Amino acid sequence: MNGVYTSSTQSQLETQPSQVKKRVGIFGGTFNPPHIGQLVLAETVGKKLGLEKVFWMPNAQPIDGTHASAIEPSNRVQLVKTAIMGNPFFDIELTEVHNGGKSYTYQTMRELVETHPENEYYFIIGSEKVEKLSTWDHIEALSQLVTFAVGVRGNQKHLSDYPMLWVDVPDIRITSSDIRTKLRMKQSINYLVPEREALFIAEYNLYRGLYD
Repeated sequence: MNGVYTSSTQSQLETQPSQVKKRVGIFGGTFNPPHIGQLVLAETVGKKLGLEKVFWMPNAQPIDGTHASAIEPSNRVQLVKTAIMGNPFFDIELTEVHNGGKSYTYQTMRELVETHPENEYYFIIGSEKVEKLSTWDHIEALSQLVTFAVGVRGNQKHLSDYPMLWVDVPDIRITSSDIRTKLRMKQSINYLVPEREALFIAEYNLYRGLYD
């Protein structure tokens, strides 16, 4: 597949009976708010890997403390639904929101694997998260439970202590933090998020007065 780079474990993955399972992507995050860069990353990685569908999975409560200003999960769910609307390749997975509390990826994915044994899961992340994987809860077990699929921008290195699929994606540098800053300063976020998402944010006055 063009633009896809694999680790040395690729041959091992190919020997598994994955052909009888649905190849499903999971794109997890706080999505505070979701933006065009994430949409392009999830679409590009999912399509290049030939996945049947990519599920966006907003967390209930991020555990790393980087989103102290995260708005309510119900609002972030609506933002994701609005952002992915009209794209049949995308869907939403609400396990973490329904479970509530702090969201640990290993616990969630173990639950999904047990509930949906018909699926083979590919966990999609941006390359900026790779160096932090060692701090994730039960990362060794998680790396055996799912296949990590990393969106690589530009000349970013393909280095990890865990099995990875590396996928070239367009180099779009947008962050949710930048969008929140613009909203606080009453600046335009046009073209950084889908138009209908921007309208939803404006209608419900989200992110006004919040600080990271």
